[in-house]
Amino acid sequence: MTLLQALILGILQGITEFLPISSSGHLVLFQDLLGLKDAVAMKAFDIAVHFGTLLAILIYFRRDFWELMRAFYLSVSRYSPTTTEAAKWLKTQQKMLTILIIGTIPAVLVGFFLGDLIDEHLLNPLSVAVMLAVVALFFLLAEAVYARKKPHSELKLWEGLLIGLAQSLALIPGVSRSGATITTGLFLGLEREKAARFSFLLGSVAMVAATAYALLKIAKGDYSLPPPEILLTGIASSFAAGWLAVKFLMHFLKKHTLAVFAVYRLLLVAALVVWFHLI
Repeated sequence: MTLLQALILGILQGITEFLPISSSGHLVLFQDLLGLKDAVAMKAFDIAVHFGTLLAILIYFRRDFWELMRAFYLSVSRYSPTTTEAAKWLKTQQKMLTILIIGTIPAVLVGFFLGDLIDEHLLNPLSVAVMLAVVALFFLLAEAVYARKKPHSELKLWEGLLIGLAQSLALIPGVSRSGATITTGLFLGLEREKAARFSFLLGSVAMVAATAYALLKIAKGDYSLPPPEILLTGIASSFAAGWLAVKFLMHFLKKHTLAVFAVYRLLLVAALVVWFHLI
């Protein structure tokens, strides 16, 4: 892999990880375009660019994470709030911590038990194209359902679990983590911005778990890291592109629907069909 290829794939990962257009679909196409066929080498590079996108989320939502960390520390230290306002704040943060933990469990279980199986059998152009199209239709259906609901901002425990279950489906190439979770939020009537924010917070927890698991596999010798310059290029480019993608989507969803992303996904399906001669 060259520095230019690392830069292109890093930018691609950063953008597509957060926009609901499927990073796996783009990586399948672009890895073929760039002639990158070594699955083991690409797996190691994927770890690096995912780490870059994780940093983008942690920094963009640093205030949210700081509040959650404060609440966790106060909870384990058995802090007793002295004012009604402080008690309300702590209760809210504790509830969000609980929802994030419960919502992450499905993805962790699916990734641990079925991750290798999914990569082996579903990481191919035909499977990706099918899922891109199916989820595009769900985008349009979710928007139709959302238009009939009165949006609410407070996330319930069972809603967080359902969104977490949707996130576990995003391990299937072509689904998109943000697409699956935001769409589920819309089906539940959660405000667009709240759905997107929770999607990214939930995704960050799953990313931390996935990164830790990947580092374990590297330590065991299952993956070998690329050269330092390739590694740093991938991390830096995915971080910068990821941060911009998150910022764009958070503002975009305030006034726009997912319809444009549904259309884009269908166009990507057409590109995959033509390029890989799927029909």
